[in-house]
Amino acid sequence: MKTNNLLSGNHFKKSNDILYQLLFIAVIIAMIYPIVFAVSTSFKTLPEVYNNSFGLVPQAPTTAAYLGVLSKIPFIRITLNTFIVAALVTFFKLFTGVLAAYSFVFFDFKGKKLIYFILISTIFIPFTVTMIPNFIIISKMGLKDNLLGVALPQMADATGIFLLRQHMRGIPRSLLEVAELENIPHFTRLRRIVVPMVKPAIFSIGIIFFINSWNEYVWPLLILKSVDNYTLSLALQMFVSGEGGVDVPMAMATSILTILLPLVLYMFCQRFIIETFSQSGIKG
Repeated sequence: MKTNNLLSGNHFKKSNDILYQLLFIAVIIAMIYPIVFAVSTSFKTLPEVYNNSFGLVPQAPTTAAYLGVLSKIPFIRITLNTFIVAALVTFFKLFTGVLAAYSFVFFDFKGKKLIYFILISTIFIPFTVTMIPNFIIISKMGLKDNLLGVALPQMADATGIFLLRQHMRGIPRSLLEVAELENIPHFTRLRRIVVPMVKPAIFSIGIIFFINSWNEYVWPLLILKSVDNYTLSLALQMFVSGEGGVDVPMAMATSILTILLPLVLYMFCQRFIIETFSQSGIKG
């Protein structure tokens, strides 16, 4: 009787394992298919797209869409614009995040917990709530159609402060107490003790910031008007006509060129990114 129950239990466990594996495979396919579809479509001609929309193997592969993108838009300049905005946003988010996290961990001041709670609560405020006030402020500053106008409202981030604070809480306070006894200034402690110890977290959080800024669409769309100031995400709309027609191969080629750098960065840095998020909950 016990043997039968054991066999039944093992059979049920194996069935569940197979079900979970099939579900996992289905999720992976659902996530990868749009990328495979975009790559395939970028090597098709426009007639083939309409005649063979869902075919994943181009009948007559061609690089005409990529050559068309490079000839019809200032691709190098647009890529440089995107990099400048992403680099500015990443640098200042990390800079402000490190300073704020250090203050919340190693300084004691009145109302610290309340200020931290208010700051972290901004994570849950939708972008649509702050979009119009930010747009008005940027317009009053004369930064419309300017890359700085895109980067400026994004130069601080509560999520980065939260993650960096969690990692800094793991630093032994005795190290900082020794530095305090030696009368070492706070910026020196930060630069020589704290930053080296949380460098992997800073690096991985910076990659996330860079990728998010690189892929930003709505805010640059509101601020940037001239093609010479466009970012890569905005370049996609140049292949959509006012009548609703889309040059699908060129649009897909632009999409692939846009995701190349973030994809490569993530592939090389995914281990650090996963470790950063997995360790962020160790200290509350």
